[in-house]
Amino acid sequence: MSVTTKISAAVLVSAVTAAITSAAFAAPLTQAEVAAATAAHKEKCYGVALKGQNDCAAGPGTTCQGTSTVDFQGNSWKFVQGGTCTSIVVPGGKHGSLTPLP
Repeated sequence: MSVTTKISAAVLVSAVTAAITSAAFAAPLTQAEVAAATAAHKEKCYGVALKGQNDCAAGPGTTCQGTSTVDFQGNSWKFVQGGTCTSIVVPGGKHGSLTPLP
């Protein structure tokens, strides 16, 4: 096997693994996951998640967890440490919100 073939195979395996992992996370959080986050004093913070890294609520046409389509999407949220959401600053000078952003 040449070096190019080995690298191409490694890239392909990585891409397939990433696709499978993404599909596994594109689902609503379970009640147990929500309860665990709440018990750990986490709160939902809208507008702070990177593309595909939201915990839920990503708007029309999405299923939930991991389905946000852009960085800092206003209607997707991520669990953050309680009391810190509104102090999180994202690019453009906006802040995290406890309610969905437009």
